[in-house]
Amino acid sequence: MKPPAIGYLRRDISGVAQSWDETQIRSLAERLGYRFTKTVAFSDRTTDPIGRLLEVVTATSAAAVVMPSLAHLGDHFPHTLLAACDIVTVAPEVTHTRTAPALPA
Repeated sequence: MKPPAIGYLRRDISGVAQSWDETQIRSLAERLGYRFTKTVAFSDRTTDPIGRLLEVVTATSAAAVVMPSLAHLGDHFPHTLLAACDIVTVAPEVTHTRTAPALPA
């Protein structure tokens, strides 16, 4: 069975290209061997978008989040998200592989 993946984008960043971004997300996820389940779309007014995205990742057991670019994540790379799943971008096409949490010393 293929691992599940969700799409993610920010509506304010995608703008009029949102439908095209969603198509590219779905296509890349399926091409990489994921079972695409849904797209999560937030706006610039969404409170704690990374926290909310993590909730969706957990609820769907997503192995990956596919997005148009890292710009959709905001100003800082969310290592908490990367600890939960792979982060895949369409442009450039890059997979940031999930990192295991550090073990306590």
